[in-house]
Amino acid sequence: MKNAIFLFFLLSSMLLPSQQVKISGIVSDHAGDPMPGVNVMEKGTTNGTQTDFDGHYVLTVQKEAELSFSYIGCKNMIVKIIDSAVVNVSLEEDFQMLEEIVVTGYGIQKRHQVTGSVAMVNMQSPKSNISRILQGKVSGVNIRGVGSVDEKGVAASVSSPLYIVDGIPIEKQYNSIVQRFKSEDINSRKELKASEAKSLYGSDAKYGCIVIHTVKGNYAIEEDENYAQITENQFQNVAVNPLSTFSIDVDKAAYSNIRRFINNGKDVPVDAVKIEEMINYFDYDYPQPTDEHPFSVNTEVAQTPWNVDTKLVRIGLQGKEYLNEELPASNLTFLIDVSGSMSAGNKLPLLKSAFKLLVNQLREKDRVSIVVYAGAAGVVLEPTSGNNKEKIMSALNNLEAGGSTAGGAGIQLAYKLAEKHFKKTGNNRVILATDGDFNVGLSRDKDMEDLIVEKRESGVFLSVLGFGMGNYMDSKLETLADKGNGNHGYIDTMQEAQKLFGKEFGGTLFTIAKDVKLQVEFNPAKVKSYRLIGYENRLLADEDFIDDTKDAGELGSGHKVTALYEIIEAGVTSAYDKEIPQLKYTNTSSNTGFSDELFTLKFRYKKPDGNKSIELVHVQNSNTQEMSKDFQFSAAVALFGQQLRKSAFNNKGSLNDVIVLAEKGRGEDKNGYRAEFIRLVKSIDEKLVSDNY
Repeated sequence: MKNAIFLFFLLSSMLLPSQQVKISGIVSDHAGDPMPGVNVMEKGTTNGTQTDFDGHYVLTVQKEAELSFSYIGCKNMIVKIIDSAVVNVSLEEDFQMLEEIVVTGYGIQKRHQVTGSVAMVNMQSPKSNISRILQGKVSGVNIRGVGSVDEKGVAASVSSPLYIVDGIPIEKQYNSIVQRFKSEDINSRKELKASEAKSLYGSDAKYGCIVIHTVKGNYAIEEDENYAQITENQFQNVAVNPLSTFSIDVDKAAYSNIRRFINNGKDVPVDAVKIEEMINYFDYDYPQPTDEHPFSVNTEVAQTPWNVDTKLVRIGLQGKEYLNEELPASNLTFLIDVSGSMSAGNKLPLLKSAFKLLVNQLREKDRVSIVVYAGAAGVVLEPTSGNNKEKIMSALNNLEAGGSTAGGAGIQLAYKLAEKHFKKTGNNRVILATDGDFNVGLSRDKDMEDLIVEKRESGVFLSVLGFGMGNYMDSKLETLADKGNGNHGYIDTMQEAQKLFGKEFGGTLFTIAKDVKLQVEFNPAKVKSYRLIGYENRLLADEDFIDDTKDAGELGSGHKVTALYEIIEAGVTSAYDKEIPQLKYTNTSSNTGFSDELFTLKFRYKKPDGNKSIELVHVQNSNTQEMSKDFQFSAAVALFGQQLRKSAFNNKGSLNDVIVLAEKGRGEDKNGYRAEFIRLVKSIDEKLVSDNY
């Protein structure tokens, strides 16, 4: 009898795997485009996965199980598995009939249509700005019984009408640009009700349509994006400028933003190209620190791939990596822009999906609050434990976009809430998600800088996440992150959200060292001149290196920082090396006692809760090595960045040079980011990077 029972269980265990089946497929939208970040779940279980960048998924499930496909803004789909091992699905959009604002030029009144209410605006004032006229007349966010609202003006939801300007339909992501038209530029404006508009223009006009004819005619959208001007670093003569000082930069926003331009077939604005952020986007195999300091220091010297007359120096920092359970309790305040400019699919809908990835990683001891801002700011979720994910997700789901953008008020309220629930031994951070298009109250870069410098004294750190296109204010977001003891990311896809909130969760949210500064002293006996590649917005005065009152960049758990220098060695003639006049009073002769040293590298950092800097020193000898794979790849990214910037120093390198160098340095590439970079370079038109050489 015992043998029979044993045989029964043995056969059952052998048959169990045969009851499972591996299902794979591609999830696409109604237009046939792949959808990354779609949740694929075995119904009735916790077994699930998400689609990758190409909309592909693989999941092992029980035979005859049901698969659930869900994505924000789309109808859920249930598919029963019968015989097929490949299940491709197409998700349909889920339209909600929401209240709307329609702007016209015939006076101020309200009336009801099929889709909701219509606000009419008098455009008689020649200097009127549409969004400013609407301020206070229309609420900016839909809140359905979640948390509480502290401020007036945060109430009803808003859906955007279709704009047609001079006969051309405007993509909704650019609506905020059209809404800023001045009345003297408009010849006529006509409002169409939803039913009439939909019959003429299809589902894009389901919330009504506004037809505008401009005075000049033939209007073309000019993207209202803003980037800080960058002046490329030049070669510096070591005899008179032996020191190079700068703050670290762990931001990676520039690369994902550049990727967005290239994928959309658009020219990349020169000042959108920050080479250091492109290089730091990628993972490099630096060793973990082994001493008491929170990061390891690594240096390498090799021949410059694009110039036989120069050498390339690579400096790498590796922050100590902590497991999620080792990290301190978090007090997080989500500060979310729900203004009208956030209504596009690549803004608030993507934002909500991205933040859910973060929520899924929170622990019971973590606390989350949510503050939103449009025409005013309000609290929609008081501090909530990380294990109450359903409540946090519900608060995110209820957010809708509409109204003007009181960013300054939102920041003040978010910091007030974060300070009220401050954890003395924990991680206190505001996470701002926006396109940066502030237009109410404090809005200028300098105003925002002054506000955030004041708030950083509270001990609350800041993460700034950019979304969208057309009116993306990169310079404002970079200023907030730089001055607010924080970091800056740009999320263009769910793949990028998974990278930021999944693979790099600790580095995004947990600071292990603040005010990290680097200073390199080159040996004039070995180096005639040098230039730092990138970091133009992070340069510091030499004396700032030892001044503990000067702000610098923060390093997060597991963060990697890479900096490249191009150097001209002593005795080498180069077209880039400029002679300087003989000095009458200053002795520029070099000390011959360090003939085997190329440079000395110094670091200063503070502990996250400290006020006094700790200094490290690293000496690099003059030996040149063969480039490692990581060095080759970082050099390829730097060369591509220089090409996009029309740099004077890329020695007319071609896109093929970038591809060859990147292929050599591709290495293991576990997550495929390096392969994606190579695809991007291959997809760009050579003319875009060769003009003006």
